[in-house]
Order: sequence, then C-alpha cells, then structure tokens
Amino acid sequence: MYGGSFLLLTILDNSVIIQLAKTNKESAVMYEQVISGLLIPFIGTTAGAACVFGMKKELSTEIQRALTGFASGVMVAASIWSLIIPAMEQSEGMGKFAFVPSFIGFWLGILFLLLLDTVIPHLHLNTDEAEGPKSKLKKTTMMVLAVTLHNIPEGMAVGVVFAGFISGNTTITAGGAFALALGIAIQNFPEGAIISMPLCAQGKSRSKAFLSGLLSGAVEPIGALLTILAAGLVIPAMPYLLSFAAGAMMYVVVEELIPEMSQGEHSNTGVIMFTMGFTLMMALDVALG
Repeated sequence: MYGGSFLLLTILDNSVIIQLAKTNKESAVMYEQVISGLLIPFIGTTAGAACVFGMKKELSTEIQRALTGFASGVMVAASIWSLIIPAMEQSEGMGKFAFVPSFIGFWLGILFLLLLDTVIPHLHLNTDEAEGPKSKLKKTTMMVLAVTLHNIPEGMAVGVVFAGFISGNTTITAGGAFALALGIAIQNFPEGAIISMPLCAQGKSRSKAFLSGLLSGAVEPIGALLTILAAGLVIPAMPYLLSFAAGAMMYVVVEELIPEMSQGEHSNTGVIMFTMGFTLMMALDVALG
C-alpha cells in the first residue's frame, strides 16, 4: 500500500515537474516572440536608412509622395484591424456601449499627439517652417524630431498588441501581433530612406545621415517596451490602450502624412499607394491573425 502511494506521489511529482518545464519553455518561446516582434519595426527603419549608402541621389518628390501614401495606408488599416476592432471585441460585455472604451481611448490618443505636436519643435519634409515652440535647433535635427514624433504611436501600437498577447487575451494572437509589427516595419522602410537621404543631400555625411535615420526609429522598440510594462499593470484597460494607440496613429496620418502625399500635381500617386498599403496591411492582419 505504502509502495503504491509512494509510486503515485512520484508520478504526480514528476508530472508537475514536466508541466513546469513545459510552462517555462512556453514562456521562453513567448518572450522570444515578443522581443522579435518589438525589433521588427526598428529593423525596417534601419534597412530604409541604409539606402543612403547605395543611392547617390535624393528621393524625388514623386517617390516621397508614393512612399508617404503607402505608409498612410498601412497605418490606417493597422489602426482599424489590429487596434480598434480588437478593442471593441474585448468590450463586448458592455453590450450596446461596447464602443465607449474605444471612443474614449481614441480621443485620448488624438489629444496626446496634439500635445506632443505642440510642445516639441519639429520640421516636416518639403517645408522650411518649423512647428511647435520656437527653437534654435538645426533644421536637420527638427526633421529627425518630426519622424521620431510619429514613430511614438507606432511603437505604442506594437507594444500594446504584444502586451495583449502576453496576457493571454483571446482576441489577440501571435500572428495578429506579428502582422502589425511586420506592417509597421514595411512602412518604416521608406520612412528610414525619407529621413536619411535628404539629410545626406543637405551636406551630412552618409554615416551621420544613416545614424539619424536609425535613431529616429529607436523610439519604437523603447516605446513598445514601456507600453508593455504599463499594460501589464492595467490589463483591464487594454481596450482603452489599443484605441489610444489607434488615435495617436490616425492623428499622424491625417495631420502629417496625407497632406504630404497630396502636395503638388499628380496626387493620385499618393492615393494609389495609400490603397496598396491599406489592402496589404488588411490582408496581413486577416491572414496571419
């Protein structure tokens, strides 16, 4: 009898050890996925900035318009499929008022970017008039700040989605999180080129222009990591955080990217590329999610 009990306890004990080992292994795999996901957008920016070493001329206005339109489409689709829709799905228990967290979070995201846009001096492409408070910063520095400014919501978006994945949220899968990271990386590639190549054309060395493009994207993994840490403390607020990131990204698209892609003649190029970016991100999210 005692031998049987000992054998049973041994089996149970071993099963617990095996289960713990499996749990630890699954956790390790999950954190590897999260780290990879956070770095993917940064790699996209870095690869784009590296174009400065292989291209001799500054990007033409037409190409800049096309790339900006593509980035806009990706960000709008990501805001809808990767952020707002999951936020509403997580609030289904509120019935007819399931939209409330998304409504509030979206507005908070808009107001947050409006605040940053007001207090940070920055300079958009193809213009000599800086926005924000008056500053003695160099033109090139303010151009980098402009790109960095709209990389903040992208980093937050990736961070909050991976935070939902870590928490075991059933509306956010690993595939959906990676789809968002990949989509932002794709639109970060032209952004890296758009920031580094004009800086090189204005007299900066290729290495310094590349470094500026790289640094403009470094805010994304940092912002994503901080968002994950914050979301881990307030998991019930996930619908608000998802829609907050969506609002912040939409502010950037409407306030900055759409006007840039519509400047000058043949603005239909920007519209076509916007559509391509939108449909690509939509397909990625549905296919991988």
